[in-house]
Amino acid sequence: MARPRIGQGVVVDVPATTANLGPGFDCLGAALDLNNRFEMRCIEGSGERFELVIEGSEGSHLRGGPDNLIYRAAQRVWKEAGEEPIAVEARVRLAVPPARGLGSSATAIVAGLMGANALIGEKLSREKLLELAIDIEGHPDNVVPSLLGGLCLTARAASHRWRVVRCEWDPKVMVVVAIPAIRLSTSEARRVMPKAISIPDAVTNLGCLTLLLQGLRTGNGDLIADGMHDRIHEPYRWGLIQGGQEVRNAAMGAGAWGCVISGAGPSILALCPEESAVAVSKTMVRAWEGAGVASRSQVLQLHQGGSRWDHLPS
Repeated sequence: MARPRIGQGVVVDVPATTANLGPGFDCLGAALDLNNRFEMRCIEGSGERFELVIEGSEGSHLRGGPDNLIYRAAQRVWKEAGEEPIAVEARVRLAVPPARGLGSSATAIVAGLMGANALIGEKLSREKLLELAIDIEGHPDNVVPSLLGGLCLTARAASHRWRVVRCEWDPKVMVVVAIPAIRLSTSEARRVMPKAISIPDAVTNLGCLTLLLQGLRTGNGDLIADGMHDRIHEPYRWGLIQGGQEVRNAAMGAGAWGCVISGAGPSILALCPEESAVAVSKTMVRAWEGAGVASRSQVLQLHQGGSRWDHLPS
C-alpha cells in the first residue's frame, strides 16, 4: 500500500473496561458503554513526531512525543508490518478518566494499534493486534475486552497461546460505576499485593469466579452476590481508597448484589438489578461525599461491539 498522505486520518472509538470484577484477577474483564474517541491524522515530519490534543480537563497532564502510549503502540504495528513510522497528530475526546481503574491506558493502546493499522490498510489481523496489546499492557484483562467488547476471560494456555473466551452477560444485570476525583496508579495498587498467595485463597477465588460467571450468564443475583468476593488483591487494595469501604457498604445497603474495586481502583463497581441501579448510584456518591471525596457515578451496560474505526474526511 502507498504511504498515507498528509491529512489522511481515521477515527477510533474504544470502550472503557472494568477488570477483575472481584475474583477474576488479571484474567477477567468487561467492556462498558463509555467510549474514548481518538482522531488520528498523518502530519508532516519524521517518524518520531507525535502531537497530542486532549479535549476535556481530565487529561491535561498527558503529553505527546514519541514516548506517548498511543504512539508507542502505533510504532509496534508499523514495525510488525515492515512499514516506516508515520508522523501523527491525535485528538482525543476523553470520556474514560485516566488512573481511575476503567482501562484508560488500554484505550490508548488499542487506539494506537487500530489507528496505525488502519492507516496502512489493515495489514495486521485482529488476532495479531490482540497479541501486541497484551504484550504492551502486560496483562490481558483490560485490553482484550477493550478490543473485542463484551465479557472476556483470557488465559495463556499450555501451548503458550492466548485463549479468549467470550462469556455471556444477562442484560438485566446493570453496572454502576462510582468514579472519585482521586487517582490511583496501577503500579501503586500492585505494589501492595503479596508476592505469593495461599492455596486456600486460590481455591476460594476459583470457586467465586465460577459462581460469578454463572450468575452473570443467567442473571441470578444470588450467584453474583456469592461470586463477587476476592482474596488475592482486594484485601490489600481497599486501604488505598479513601472512603472505599463506606462506599461499598452503602451500595450493598441500597440493593447491589456485589460491590468491588474496578480494576486497580480507585473507581468502585457495583452490579445490581435494573430497579435498584439509580438508588445504588446516588447512594455511592453520597457515601463518598461523607468521606470527603468528590465523585460522580454512572449506570452502564455491557458494551458488546468492541473497538471500531472509520475514515476521517480529508
